[in-house]
Amino acid sequence: VFVNDQFLNWDPEHRIKVRIVSARAYHSLFMHNMCIRPTPQELENFGTPDFTIYNAGQFPCNRYTHYMTSSTSIDLNLARREMVILGTQYAGEMKKGLFSVMHYLMPKRQILSLHSGSNMGKDGDVALFFGLSGTGKTTLSTDHNRYLIGDDEHCWSENGVSNIEGGCYAKCIDLSKEKEPDIYHAIKFGAVLENVVFDEHTREVDFSDKSVT
Repeated sequence: VFVNDQFLNWDPEHRIKVRIVSARAYHSLFMHNMCIRPTPQELENFGTPDFTIYNAGQFPCNRYTHYMTSSTSIDLNLARREMVILGTQYAGEMKKGLFSVMHYLMPKRQILSLHSGSNMGKDGDVALFFGLSGTGKTTLSTDHNRYLIGDDEHCWSENGVSNIEGGCYAKCIDLSKEKEPDIYHAIKFGAVLENVVFDEHTREVDFSDKSVT
């Protein structure tokens, strides 16, 4: 079992403490990259989390349970502030689950939670890019002439715009050094790649191969 204690939201006044309990190291590494990592002192004083995920995705749920029609189940209980994942190993369930939690908690604090990319110009001007998954938020956010705030999830409060996450979750289909240099060069040891084809000997990824996407 792997346990991550991390934060959501870079605004220190409104950040959320989350605990992710995973049965696979891969899921733990994914959230280690995607959430905000506490300092050693913050970790020592972490205390009780505001929300907990239990990810046992490689184990199917009991289909004989009343009203259960699938071996996959993602259950979110806002009253208990818990989420349980069964029957799917897609790591994005954790990311989107926590984003759903932020959509519930932040408006209670008069904060707007946004599915958007964001960056900042040299003069402090902030841009927001809205769109569904795969419409170009990450590409537009990583403009090398501007400072990246985040590529997917943000909060807009009286303090300004803050990134909810600590990492980026970019689409890799047809990724190239020429079109998206920042994303391309970010893929190095320690990055997590999902559903890509690669050479087992050279470990070189073929970003044009869509066979497992």
